[in-house]
Amino acid sequence: MSYLFQHFEWSYTVQSVILSSFFWGYVILQVPAGEMARKFGGKPLVIISIAINSLISLLLPIGAAIGGWQLVCVCRILQGFTQAFIYPCMHHLISQWFPLEEKGLLATIVYAGGQLGIALQLIASGFLATAWGWQAIFYANGTLGAIWTVAYMFLGSDSPERSKYISEEEVKYIQRSLGRVGEQKRYPAPWGKIMTSLPFWAVIVAHCGQNWGFFTLMTEMPTYMAKVLNVDLKSNGMLSSLPYLSMYLLSFPMGAMTDIIIRKKWLSISNTRKLSNSIGLWGPAIALIGLSYSPVGNMVVAVVMLTIAVGINAGQYTGYLLVHIDLSPNFSASLMGITNFLANIISIIAPLVCGLIIQDETEPMEWRKVFFVASGVYFFTNLFFVLFGTSERQPWNEPKETDDVEMKAEKPAPVGT
Repeated sequence: MSYLFQHFEWSYTVQSVILSSFFWGYVILQVPAGEMARKFGGKPLVIISIAINSLISLLLPIGAAIGGWQLVCVCRILQGFTQAFIYPCMHHLISQWFPLEEKGLLATIVYAGGQLGIALQLIASGFLATAWGWQAIFYANGTLGAIWTVAYMFLGSDSPERSKYISEEEVKYIQRSLGRVGEQKRYPAPWGKIMTSLPFWAVIVAHCGQNWGFFTLMTEMPTYMAKVLNVDLKSNGMLSSLPYLSMYLLSFPMGAMTDIIIRKKWLSISNTRKLSNSIGLWGPAIALIGLSYSPVGNMVVAVVMLTIAVGINAGQYTGYLLVHIDLSPNFSASLMGITNFLANIISIIAPLVCGLIIQDETEPMEWRKVFFVASGVYFFTNLFFVLFGTSERQPWNEPKETDDVEMKAEKPAPVGT
C-alpha cells in the first residue's frame, strides 16, 4: 500500500486545471440548487452535500494514486456539483430560522464559519502533512465531515416548526419576527419579475464585485508576496491564516453592530445593509491601493495591508448577502442560486484577467494595475448597490396572493350594486 503515499510531480498547468475543476460543477448547479432548496428544504440537501464531499475527500488520495490527475479532476468536479447546494440551502435555512432583530449576528456566525475553516485548514495542513503526509489532510477533512453529517441528521431541522429542540414560545417569537404563521408557503417562482427587478440586480452586481476582489486576493496574493515582496506566505501557515482569522473575528462586531442599529432604529434596514456593505467593499478597495505601494521586501506592511483588505471584507456578510432574504424570504434560495452562479463565473474570470495584465511577476507596476482594477471593481459595484439596492420586501415575494388581489380589483362589480 506504499503507493498510496507517493508524491506527484504535476506541472503548474495541471495543478491549475485541478484547482479550477471544482468550479466547473459548482457553477452549473447554482440555480437548480436554489429551486431544490425551496422544494425539498435545506436540511436533506445539506446532508447529502456534506456526506458526498466527505466520502470523496476520503477516497481522493486513493484516486490520485490509481487514476492520476484526471481522476482527481473528476473528484473535484463531483465535489463542486454537490457543494453548489450549500449557499442556497444556507440562505433558505436562514430565512426560516433567524428573527429579523438577530439576523445580522446569527447570519454572520454561519457565513463567517467558512473563513474560520480556511484559517484552521491553513494552520493544520502543514502539521498534518509533515507528520503523516499530504493524504492526512484529506482523511481529516473527510472524517470531520462525516461526524458533522451524523450530528446534523439528529440535531438539525428545516424550520423552527419542525424542530424537536426548541420551545413553542421560541417558535412563536420567530414567527412573529418574520411575519408568518405556520409553515412558510411555497409559490412558483416569478422568474420574469425577479430578473427585471432593479434591486435584485443591485445584489447581483454587489456579489460579482465581492467575488472579483476576494478571489483576486485569494489566488494572486501568494505569488505577489513571493515575487515582489520576497515573502512566501505559503510556507508559513500562521501568516497565511491571519487575513481569514481577522475576517472571522471582525465579522462578530459587524454583525452585532447591524443588529443594534436596526433594533435602535438609527437607520432603516436598507441603509444599514448599505453601510455594512460599503465597509465590506470600499474598505478593501482602499487597503488594496495601500498594498500596491507596500515597500519591496517589507513583510510587516504587506501582511498588515492584506489582513486589513480581507478582514474588513466581513462587512459583506451583513450587506448584500442578507438582502437576498430581505427582498424575498420565499425565494431567497433561488435568488442566492442566481447571484452565486453569476458571481462564481466572475471568480473564474478575475484570475484570468490578472494573468493577462501581469507579464512579469516581479514587476511592482504591473501588480499595481491588478490592484487598481480590483479596487475599481469593488468601488463601482458597491456604488451601484448603494444607489439602487433596497431591503424592502418585493411584491413578487407572494406572487399568487398578489395576482389574486389584482384579479379581484380588475373584476367589474355586479350590475345593480
